[in-house]
Amino acid sequence: MAGTSGGRPSICPTVLYRDAKAAIRQLTEAFGFTELSVYEGEDGLVLHAELAQGNGAVMLGSKGRGGVFDAAMKDAGPAGVYVVVDDVDAHHRRAVEHGAEILMPPTDQDYGSRDYMARDAEGNIWSFGTYAPDIQG
Repeated sequence: MAGTSGGRPSICPTVLYRDAKAAIRQLTEAFGFTELSVYEGEDGLVLHAELAQGNGAVMLGSKGRGGVFDAAMKDAGPAGVYVVVDDVDAHHRRAVEHGAEILMPPTDQDYGSRDYMARDAEGNIWSFGTYAPDIQG
């Protein structure tokens, strides 16, 4: 298995949006992601964007911009992404303040995590919690 260097994540979920600019606003404002880069085409569509949360990242772009990935994702349904955060309750409050649709409030889980679940404006499910897999093996 390939490793990473320089603090780069080895897995980055990738999501396409009808309105990628609105998705970037929601992910940064409501869910606390940090915008790393946004590349737009001449038509204003987001060709590629990278947002960070902790030591992970998500990549996203606009639907309908063409290319192999866009074609492969054409009929894909919503995605589900789990993001580790230190303070679930504070993170949840921020999401609520920015009007995010909350599907499950902060809840203590039997396996020791505290999580909440939200849906973004285009139907993707974002879970935020304290559980982080130990991949050091």
